[in-house]
Amino acid sequence: MVFEFNINKQNNYAVIHLSGELIEKGQAFGLLENTEGLVKENCNKWAIDLEQLKYMNSSGLNTLIQLLTKARVAGGEAVLYSMNKKINELILITKLHTLFKVANSKEDALKLLDV
Repeated sequence: MVFEFNINKQNNYAVIHLSGELIEKGQAFGLLENTEGLVKENCNKWAIDLEQLKYMNSSGLNTLIQLLTKARVAGGEAVLYSMNKKINELILITKLHTLFKVANSKEDALKLLDV
């Protein structure tokens, strides 16, 4: 399965939809490049929708950490939401839930981002 992403920008925040499988470092190059553009446009609050992300490994976790770092360095935040059971377990096992803000829905994510 292929990894895909879609970014919907709204003023100072964006909803980033991830889908497929994020298992190789190179798959996320376009995503990371696009988020650089968001930062340049002062869009630094990101709700990251993981509902359609079926699987990820350590490369996928690294990508999420890179997104969080970019947002925070730019003075913003990244919130993960709508994770399936496997992704949620991976986030818990790696204790990344202590690093990320996590929400159940898009509405909850946007509240955490204060938008």
